[in-house]
Amino acid sequence: MTRKPIETRGDIQRATKALIAADERLAPVFDYVGPLPLRRRDGGFEGLASIITAQQISDAAADSIWARFKSAVEPFTHECYLDTPEDALRAAGLSRPKIRTLNGVAAAMCDGFDLAALHDLPAEEAIAQMTALKGIGPWTAEIYLLFCVGHPDIFPAGDLALQSAAHKALNLRKRPDEKRLRNVAKKWAPWRGVAARLLWAYYRAKRDEAKAARQRST
Repeated sequence: MTRKPIETRGDIQRATKALIAADERLAPVFDYVGPLPLRRRDGGFEGLASIITAQQISDAAADSIWARFKSAVEPFTHECYLDTPEDALRAAGLSRPKIRTLNGVAAAMCDGFDLAALHDLPAEEAIAQMTALKGIGPWTAEIYLLFCVGHPDIFPAGDLALQSAAHKALNLRKRPDEKRLRNVAKKWAPWRGVAARLLWAYYRAKRDEAKAARQRST
């Protein structure tokens, strides 16, 4: 049984109190970053397609490709996607591997795979169902479940930014690998999704702080 999805800033606030009670090391991290953003986005095929589109490219490139992609598929449904010629998808900027992944997702949805049904599953089950789709890895599944579903207990421990943030924010001796970070995060259950938001916010704040310092020194 899962907890209620993260849908409001009130949910973030309740999770914040629970996380600080579970791990006092997080209190100064919350103080440093300030109020956490909700970071929710639409789900379904469009939400998953946007995540796949943005993988391993810059934000600017992702935004440009996504705009062309949406123009090529109208309305943006899995059925219409499958009816769109591959040449049009390639012209929008999608790589062949991403097209293959999206083909698999869209075909699975036509065969009855229900992204909405993932909302009611425990984290491990939801990830397992998503990664059974060809081309969908753990990170893609975790990001979809975090931000499109609002799952409260997803933690993408393989994310390098989370590893770096945990290293510095928690004063760990070295940057944790995925296995160690998952162990560290166990005490944050059942709010690991909000702990991930916290560490990403910390990572961005430290990055921006360093950038500002470099600019002041030039």
